Amino acid sequence: MSKLLRVAPPAETLPAAAARRRRARNGPYGVLDIGSSKIVCLIARNEGDGRPRVLGCGWQRARGIKGGNIVDMQEAEQCIRAAVAQAEEAAEIKLTGAIVNLSCGQPDSRLMTIQWPIGGRGVTDADLRAVLNESRRRAADEGRETVHAATLGFVIDATPGVEDPRGMICETLGAQLHLVDSASASLRNLGVCLHGCDLEVEELVSAPYAAALSVLVEDERQLGATVVDMGGGTTSIAVYGEGHLLHTAQIPVGGWQVTNDLARGLATPIAHAERIKILDGNALDGGDDAKAMVMVPQVGEDEDHLVSIPRSTVINIIRPRIEETLELVRDRLDAAALGRDAGARVVLTGGASQLVGLRELAAQILDRPVRLGRPAPIRGLPESAQGPDFATTLGLVAWGTGEGRPLLDIDPGPDRGNGRFGRFVNWLRDRV
Repeated sequence: MSKLLRVAPPAETLPAAAARRRRARNGPYGVLDIGSSKIVCLIARNEGDGRPRVLGCGWQRARGIKGGNIVDMQEAEQCIRAAVAQAEEAAEIKLTGAIVNLSCGQPDSRLMTIQWPIGGRGVTDADLRAVLNESRRRAADEGRETVHAATLGFVIDATPGVEDPRGMICETLGAQLHLVDSASASLRNLGVCLHGCDLEVEELVSAPYAAALSVLVEDERQLGATVVDMGGGTTSIAVYGEGHLLHTAQIPVGGWQVTNDLARGLATPIAHAERIKILDGNALDGGDDAKAMVMVPQVGEDEDHLVSIPRSTVINIIRPRIEETLELVRDRLDAAALGRDAGARVVLTGGASQLVGLRELAAQILDRPVRLGRPAPIRGLPESAQGPDFATTLGLVAWGTGEGRPLLDIDPGPDRGNGRFGRFVNWLRDRV
């Protein structure tokens, strides 16, 4: 009989790293990063030291995905199939399911406090199940589906800071939960698309959460830090503090919008706009930008027909979009009202974070120290796939090793499948 609540041995008798390994995936497992600019599939296996080794890798330019959401089912399915087939061929393993990043359905993060009457007896598993079901019911009333539900702590009457309240006697049980939910219809479309690829969603992991797992060091997780993952079509935010994920948010603006602005402003093909952004782009003005010239091909003209423009023109197109994106990040953090819990440092990652001058501009607008985050190296993976633009992908691999799974692991419902999101898997099965 499945249980809603599974608790690892006490921390004092089991080191944290060992606790994480106990919740690691056994045998080969697949991860699937469905982004707006690329779709990546990795097949990995956890080795004896608890660290992963990548057995196969597949990569495809994304089509049918916009702002993290599936907008063309057929094109998205073709891209996913191709990426998975590449990884399967390299690993000589056939996948039936994968750990998938959650970026569709306007994922939202909320902190919820629930008071539950106990009546002077000991707290039971049924009480914890009731608390969690109440949080799910509140989300469902808004047409949302809960995909992450983690406790940040319990209060026994007036005593806060309780990690596991079972068996403790009280009149009222208070629980603070961090929920990440998403629009039910978008999750259904994701399930239909993967079902068409003969894949199951074994587990869902919030995309900014995955990025944070791959780029934050342990001290940052404890002291508090904000990860800003600037991808192709979205910019996502994850706030970590005291070892917990405290907040996530997603903004539908990313590196593609910068490229599009350049293509429009310079009247150049999108492919050339991307190249100009990478080679000559900058988020800050430089002393000789007005003198340095950039050769720009024009839309509809022969490739040898080039127009010479100052590099300052390129920067004047790029900078307003970057400033707008960072101001939106700042506004989301201010609206979350996390204060000191958000930490003093910002960690930038994602493909768009590699733009020259972005770190300095982010420090000005966010008014915090900023560093660029790169994922830790993973054995068996080419160096070209270990940069900031693969932060979410490698965070999904880290989840497979047991990283990020809370000591008190609460499933969102009856565990009829494998993994923490078994209920979600079956929820999709029932509707596809």
